[in-house]
Amino acid sequence: MPHELKTGVVMDPIDGIKTYKDSTFAMLLEAQRRGHVLYYMEPGDLFVRDGRLFASMQQLQVRDNDHDWFSLKALGHKPVDELDIVLMRQDPPFDMDYIYVTYMLELAEKRGTLVINRAQSLRDANEKFFISNFPHCCVPMVVSSQSSEIRSFVRQQGRCVVKPLDGMGGESIFRVSDDDLNLNVILETITRHDTRAVMAQRYIDEISEGDKRILIVDGEPVPYALARYAGQGDFRGNLAKGGSSKGVPLSERDRWICSQVAPELKSRGILFAGLDVIGDWLTEVNVTSPTCIRELDAEFGLNIAGDLFDAAEAQLGSE
Repeated sequence: MPHELKTGVVMDPIDGIKTYKDSTFAMLLEAQRRGHVLYYMEPGDLFVRDGRLFASMQQLQVRDNDHDWFSLKALGHKPVDELDIVLMRQDPPFDMDYIYVTYMLELAEKRGTLVINRAQSLRDANEKFFISNFPHCCVPMVVSSQSSEIRSFVRQQGRCVVKPLDGMGGESIFRVSDDDLNLNVILETITRHDTRAVMAQRYIDEISEGDKRILIVDGEPVPYALARYAGQGDFRGNLAKGGSSKGVPLSERDRWICSQVAPELKSRGILFAGLDVIGDWLTEVNVTSPTCIRELDAEFGLNIAGDLFDAAEAQLGSE
């Protein structure tokens, strides 16, 4: 590259991460290994003045351990567009504050900064709703704010999963059936009395075989997925909910699903995404802050963040 690259990260507080499984941390370690100068920002550090994005920045150094993993040096207010790359790694909820941050980052994009993932695509590719673009890859589903519509769908399909459109990590996901005495109160609660759209999907029995996270980097799937298994007394295969995991090779069906989704991701400037697949079916497309890099790297000797920065640096070099 023609100059020393400057890579910033917008993330939730770094002092609260678990380094052994944090994908943002893997990206930062790789950028530092390549000689990038790192800059740290939390969402609240961003501000716009006269149409230009600034941030209260801190220079960041990272170390690969679980007790003393970062150092910060305050730099004051700096223009974000002076950075070459910004990793947008703020976790959901995908609320208006999140959307405002994407508006801000778009100003830096217009001045030449590469934002991963592209700000507009973070808004457009809602992690639950986006699978509606690929119905041939999915089980039957419905998105509605009307409890009656969802109740009718549950009656047709039998067991279903109902979840909000703006959450992460298994939050507020319910498994329901038509004879569930709690169905009405669950639907009242999750739709906030028919005022909030939610998604209902036919329940996939193969969840017992794991909820696979497939990472896609610049349109290419990582050849192994992380299969996540529900913890005791739960049906959700989320590591955040106490589940366990192991790496598995992609199946032929997994690769077919990736072939259907990846071109759309690439066309939208989504360099890093995580597909969730249960059995033969796509259930989510995660674009905000997909995880599982560190687990797959450790199990299979991969460098997924390296692939990501290869793609990012190539994109910068072509501009």
